[in-house]
Amino acid sequence: MKRRFLPKFGKLVLTATILASSLVASSVSAKEASPTVPDDFTSIWSRQQAEKVALTQQNTAPKIDTNFNLVAPDQWVWDTWPLENRDGSLAIVNGYRIAFALVAPRTYSWGDRHTHARIGMFYSKNGKDWTYAGVPYNTDKALGHHQWAGTAMLDEKGKVHLFYTAVTDMNANGGKEWSDENWLQRAEQRIATTTFDINAGKDGVNLTNEGEHKIILQADGKLYETIQNFNGNSITAFRDPFFFHDPNTGKEYLIFEGQAGTNYPLTPENIGDEVYRRTHSLPAGAEKYTGMIGIAEVLDHDVTKLKLLPPLLDSIGANQQLERPHVVVKGDEYYLFTISHTFTYATGLTGPDGVYGFYGKGGIRADYKPMNGSGLVIGNPASNPYQAYSWLVLPNQQVISFINEPRDANGQVKFGGTFAPTLKISLNGDKSEITGEGKPGEIKPFGANR
Repeated sequence: MKRRFLPKFGKLVLTATILASSLVASSVSAKEASPTVPDDFTSIWSRQQAEKVALTQQNTAPKIDTNFNLVAPDQWVWDTWPLENRDGSLAIVNGYRIAFALVAPRTYSWGDRHTHARIGMFYSKNGKDWTYAGVPYNTDKALGHHQWAGTAMLDEKGKVHLFYTAVTDMNANGGKEWSDENWLQRAEQRIATTTFDINAGKDGVNLTNEGEHKIILQADGKLYETIQNFNGNSITAFRDPFFFHDPNTGKEYLIFEGQAGTNYPLTPENIGDEVYRRTHSLPAGAEKYTGMIGIAEVLDHDVTKLKLLPPLLDSIGANQQLERPHVVVKGDEYYLFTISHTFTYATGLTGPDGVYGFYGKGGIRADYKPMNGSGLVIGNPASNPYQAYSWLVLPNQQVISFINEPRDANGQVKFGGTFAPTLKISLNGDKSEITGEGKPGEIKPFGANR
């Protein structure tokens, strides 16, 4: 099991030989931030654990019918999140539920949508029939050439806080220039925010009084990899902010996807326990897979000042991308969810596109263990491996996602870009199970984390 601590007052060096290489891990004492772990503790999703990932009756998503309707016929739609109150409950404004999602005109190709992404807004009275209200912000004011996923919070004064990923060509002047040639190696990501007033009436919902767009968080190179020290095999990551109000402490955080900075070398625990390591070596190149779930503490009420903290979890040597991380709390139980792809698994490992979960107790800084023994909570069926993606588990265990690339009866792919049927899961300690399926994009009212 992982025991990783950041060096603060000194270093104790542990050396282990794997493929004739020495792997160094740092360990120091630190004051406790919860009943169980120090405040710089980082859990691991190891190769040994990830090797157990398998589809079962309990975690395989129902097949998606390719005869689906489009929520916004002229837009690709993906990566969805609802507007929530500060405490994590669903915001309902004058009877309306509001959702945000990445959007791009369908005049762009399915692949090109990523580099033309904006954040669109939707509203609904019943949480099933959604109206697309367009991009609610001035794209000339927004930061980055394009914007990727985030989260949205309605504060106690009725102000909407939108958190998003500002994506810039690292060579661009001011972030507005872009070249699609080899862009994966140059997609610098920072976390930004802006605010709005919200109006909801008989004509629908609109956002007004757009605030200044500000960068509030960026990688430091030591805790989290920057574009300058990126040495991976696909794309670096510092994106997908999720606003989280901890019901047990009152503290607030942004949780996000990152990758390992220089303070985090591969350690023996990244492979597995001592018994496992006797018969398993690290394949060449696996060390370049450095996915992390990051966290920053919110220092002010307006959520514009934050402090980077050591990551909650890492998957060095196992997986490159732990996207759109988020948290559900039940009493003293903390469920840390993330999404990942088949293609982002490190050499020698595999798993479905799906949502993965990690279970801890006692606080947000917990000793997280993979749920269901492997981490897999919901996976696409083997016969339809890319039918959906970007699952988001809500506090009442509804799970929303988007239709990605489902296959018809003849095995032909049909590009989706719309809301997928909402799933329902049960959470019982470190175990989960899919228990139901709702309407596409359905969001029922839910309360705060408790």
